[in-house]
Amino acid sequence: MSEEEVDPRHVLDRHMLEMLVCPLTKTRLTLSADKTELISIAARLAFPIRKGVPLLSLDEARNVEPEELQRHSG
Repeated sequence: MSEEEVDPRHVLDRHMLEMLVCPLTKTRLTLSADKTELISIAARLAFPIRKGVPLLSLDEARNVEPEELQRHSG
């Protein structure tokens, strides 16, 4: 399936995004430019989104480099 044919069930709802917070810091999350991750600037972590479901487990998160954080905090 191409990006133009994304299954609507796998799209993250904007209202849900506004309610989600980082499980570590309880701060707001930012959607990555490619819409595949939720970024916690405070925790310096990126949580993946798979099939429209944010995986907010610390085991699933990856560390975000400082230069990458600057792009998301601007």
